[in-house]
Amino acid sequence: MLPEYFKKHGYHTMGIGKLFHTHAPDGVFDESGSREKGFGPYPDERFVWDGFGSSDRKKYGRTSTDWGAFPEADSLMPDHQSVNWVNERLKKTYDRPFFMGIGFLRVHVPLYVPQKWFDLHPLDSIKTRPYRADDLNDVPPVALQINDLPMMPSTDWAIKSGEWPKIIQAYLACVSYVDYEIGRLLDALDESEHANNTVIVLWSDHGYRLGEKSTFAKHALWNAATKTPLLFAAPNLPKGKVIDEPAELLSIYPTLLELCGLPAYERNEGKSLVPLMNDNDLNPHFAITTFGMNNHAVKSKQFRYIRYEDGTEELYDHKNDPNEFTNLANHPDYLNITRRLKQHLPTKNAIWDDNSSYTFQPYFVEQKTRTNGKEMTDVKVIGAPQ
Repeated sequence: MLPEYFKKHGYHTMGIGKLFHTHAPDGVFDESGSREKGFGPYPDERFVWDGFGSSDRKKYGRTSTDWGAFPEADSLMPDHQSVNWVNERLKKTYDRPFFMGIGFLRVHVPLYVPQKWFDLHPLDSIKTRPYRADDLNDVPPVALQINDLPMMPSTDWAIKSGEWPKIIQAYLACVSYVDYEIGRLLDALDESEHANNTVIVLWSDHGYRLGEKSTFAKHALWNAATKTPLLFAAPNLPKGKVIDEPAELLSIYPTLLELCGLPAYERNEGKSLVPLMNDNDLNPHFAITTFGMNNHAVKSKQFRYIRYEDGTEELYDHKNDPNEFTNLANHPDYLNITRRLKQHLPTKNAIWDDNSSYTFQPYFVEQKTRTNGKEMTDVKVIGAPQ
């Protein structure tokens, strides 16, 4: 794993927070700050959403989705404590290079942060996302199966209840809060002796649909669910440069190795982004996303192509249709585009790992049973107590 590779090459490794889902396996870090369990803190009772929605509780997990101002102070947030832990270590002198990882819980649901972060985004300033009630009429049935998420708020419900602007307000409040915590960390780095020889990478594990494609969730191969921030800063990189090319999170590992002068790791499937960031890579770039066995999206600079396990397809032109309202997969004018993007699909598709607990929704339970030949009956929760 990434911290282990740095440790193998002489680095002192440290980490805190949600880096792996439950922090990190034993022994990955020389110093571990662990992580708070779950995604709290939580109020005594939920504010709006019960976590089950209209779902059949035997077939769907419970989501921790909810929104509202809580707790009273930043100091009560686990992310605040994580930054404190990191900042204390940035004050120290080390006799060898160090690797530091910090995993923030926010902006993960529940969308709880103190009231002052909500105040930065008054409700009358909130704009909801573009939405069409018939948006899913042109997607394949398997896409609807994957999008079968009745435990999540639907966009229609959010419109009728008046909660849509409030959900977006809460999401923006969480973004502002995490931005503040990242700022605290960077201020401590700037004040330390490590400021001029430290490489930084900031990213998120996935995007989030704030009403796009009928719901509030990740859980899809569409753009809103898979687009993430990815920022690098290093002494040997240009400053303030924005690159409008698709990239994969798989590329973080080899990019960090090159920026730190470490030998490439032969098991990495991603490729270093350093040549692209230094204008030495003028080739077109593509990013692959997989969600469930043999369901893939291929992102080029202008298009997103999706192919599902049954061979059905979607194609979106992000230049002319950034909201992905119109599926062009069967449009005769775009057949060549579809054909070219299809060439980038993975040629190998691993079966589900036996230890996977991704069983919160019927499609994935059925697919794993069908492809692995093993029955799964234990429906898991999604970061929330049952």
